[in-house]
Amino acid sequence: MPSQAQKDQDNHRRLTLLIGVIVVAASVVCALSLMAALAHPPTTVTEAATVVALISMIAVATMVKARVRIRSTTHSITWNETAIVVGVAVAPAPWVVLCTAVGVAVAFAVLRLPAIKMAFSAGKNALVAAGAGLTLVTLDWAPSKLIDFADLVGPIALAYLAATVLDEIIAIPVIAIASGSSVRQQFRMNWDLRGVGVALRFLVTICTLLLLQADPRLLVAVPPLVLSLHLAYSTRIRSRTEQQAWQRLARTTDALNVVDLDAVLTTAVTQAAELFSADEVEIELRDGGRAVRGGTGGITFDGPIGKPTDVDGTIVPTPLEGHDRTVDVGVLRLRFRGPVQLSEREQYTLRTFASALCTAVRNAQAYAELARVANEHAYAAAHDALTGLANRRHLLDEGTEQLSARHADGVTALVLIDLNHFKEVNDTLGHAAGDQVLVQVADRLRRAAQASDLVARLGGDEFAVLLRGLPAPAVAAHRAETLLATLHEPFELDGMRISVEASGGISVAPSSGGMAELLRRADVAMYQAKRAGQKISTYAATRDTADLGRLTLGGDLPRAVADHEFIVNFQPIVDLGTGEVTSAEALARWRHPTHGMIDPLRFLEAVERSGLLPAFAEAILDQALIAAGTWRDAGFDVPVAVNVSPRSLLDARFPGSVLARLRAHDLPADRLVLELTETLTLSQLDVVDRVLSRLRDEGVRLALDDFGTGYSSLSLLSRIPVHELKIDRSFVTTMESSAEAAAVIRSTLDLGRSLDLAVVAEGVESEPQRRALWELGCVAGQGHLFSRPVPAGTLLAAMQRGSGGRPGALVAPLHDAGAVIRLSQNRRQTGRARLPHLPA
Repeated sequence: MPSQAQKDQDNHRRLTLLIGVIVVAASVVCALSLMAALAHPPTTVTEAATVVALISMIAVATMVKARVRIRSTTHSITWNETAIVVGVAVAPAPWVVLCTAVGVAVAFAVLRLPAIKMAFSAGKNALVAAGAGLTLVTLDWAPSKLIDFADLVGPIALAYLAATVLDEIIAIPVIAIASGSSVRQQFRMNWDLRGVGVALRFLVTICTLLLLQADPRLLVAVPPLVLSLHLAYSTRIRSRTEQQAWQRLARTTDALNVVDLDAVLTTAVTQAAELFSADEVEIELRDGGRAVRGGTGGITFDGPIGKPTDVDGTIVPTPLEGHDRTVDVGVLRLRFRGPVQLSEREQYTLRTFASALCTAVRNAQAYAELARVANEHAYAAAHDALTGLANRRHLLDEGTEQLSARHADGVTALVLIDLNHFKEVNDTLGHAAGDQVLVQVADRLRRAAQASDLVARLGGDEFAVLLRGLPAPAVAAHRAETLLATLHEPFELDGMRISVEASGGISVAPSSGGMAELLRRADVAMYQAKRAGQKISTYAATRDTADLGRLTLGGDLPRAVADHEFIVNFQPIVDLGTGEVTSAEALARWRHPTHGMIDPLRFLEAVERSGLLPAFAEAILDQALIAAGTWRDAGFDVPVAVNVSPRSLLDARFPGSVLARLRAHDLPADRLVLELTETLTLSQLDVVDRVLSRLRDEGVRLALDDFGTGYSSLSLLSRIPVHELKIDRSFVTTMESSAEAAAVIRSTLDLGRSLDLAVVAEGVESEPQRRALWELGCVAGQGHLFSRPVPAGTLLAAMQRGSGGRPGALVAPLHDAGAVIRLSQNRRQTGRARLPHLPA
């Protein structure tokens, strides 16, 4: 693709060639006219005076003009046609052709304009005079003959039309090449204004000829008339030009309203080149040291600042700063190949354009930064911080998507890999050495996997590989052997060679149960391999005692609900600074008469499928509200948080049931917090909106659990009117070793402050984590550091006993009473971060 400089050189050659053709044609016409004039020269004083008058009239008409700048060239609109037509009406055409050439040359010499402009203008007007004279000669016009008005208008109109058409045919192609536009566009531009000008000049021509016929002395009235019409016409041209300039500026600033920086710069360069008729436009950005140059044809350079340009001449720089001039993002430069002086209106337009460009650049840069941060957060939420592999959630999401389309691209299988006796590496060599081994294991598995596979670290020393598009189930075993074989070679660690053994479990996608079931079966197969002393085992349903037990549990659900076998334990949420309990989360357990205490992960899915969900939810809610009432009676007004199944939120009767339980236990609605999960889909939110709006309107508090672990966090937050965010424990666990996890926590806290939402950190298990969260601005947390889930009575006793003689506190405060604390910037901005559902 040719550069802008090459295009400009091509246009210059075309322009020079066209002007040369016009000058040659005019020279031929002038030579013929000279021969005709020598044959019939002016012999009387009157004729000589006519020649002098014609030259003077042409020169004055050339100098009285309306100017229009195109790039570094200023084009003029003159009254030459009027003077020429008057001349051919009163004098022989050869005289007029020669007088026109001489008059234009005299005017350009007086104005000291370039020779090429003089040659073009003299040649063009000589050809126009020849065309007008030839038209009158063809009509048998006699300059000395007096005729009436009717006989005057026709021939003069035809002569003027010929002069005007010839002037347009000659001038417009030259202007089109000089401006880089099309000839058709130039013909159509301001055609109405040009038509009015032609009509006015034709009227002046007729009036001048009538005055000459009536009394030559009335000719003194012509200059004032011409001057008045010229001023009015020039004002009209200037007004139209300014109106079009403001319209182009408005369209240009609208076009800058995009969020992609490259699109902003491209639009700015091309539009500014057209708006200010510049040969080249350069935008220099201080952030990143980037420079962009180009013209109406597009971008010609995009690179570092300081590269030279091939456009020499006038440079008009303007800083890219806002209206208040407090922000300066760079410089906008207009370049012209010749001398240019911008008008006052153009200077104001340039400043306005630069301000709009500054705003557009800042918006695009801010959007790019937000997109970068969002991508980092999304990556951190989907990947393991240590190894860079996919994490458990990403594996589950990808697997679920794959299983939904498994019939289209073959068999899906999962290989679960666990490192045997890895604890010995940590205990002997330290956790840093163990982390190095895990990174090397991840690298080997990544290299051994195929492009379609997904390698993930589930946590600790457990890895998984999702095999997609297998031609047959039996291929999974062969692929699993290849993966484990890569771990057979010893690992190099600080000069030592360490051998690590691994066990693997294989499961093929089940017909039901989804990704969670596929993962469970792989886990079962892996432990079967460990128990049998094998490296790899494939899942066999006949040996899956857990699956058979789950079927048994499903049959026991009706009895469990009727006999009140579901109990609730409570994990306190404490103020990280004071250690005092601010609320408690209710966690359901099943006290099975045969199997003992059963975790909800084993029975919740069965509950939801069984149709017993409403009764189960009421039983859990009742126990939670009873506990809250008991604590309140004992002097601890502690709200209680209850997890809500997404299926409950799709039940229109659910709000009424919750409010009825609150009334039955005589508790205010704001003492209950309902925790929602990200398993809600956006398609379900239309139904959920009505349920949650009623609960919120009644005063029930809402919290979004495990915030930041899924892609739907922000989408849900924009739709669900929650009061509280809970940071997932996975980020808290790795915040001390992972900058990405710390960034997610920090951004969640910033979001909470911005939206006036409470933020609770889950999984706080150590004092360093507690202090780090508090210093980041997190007010509340829960985790084993404060208490494991315990019965309501046990938690009440702990609050009554207190810590350090402070009832309600479970741990010592971070700072002694009266201590002077130096707050970090994050802490200074946490004025709105307290839990909004707690008393002040």
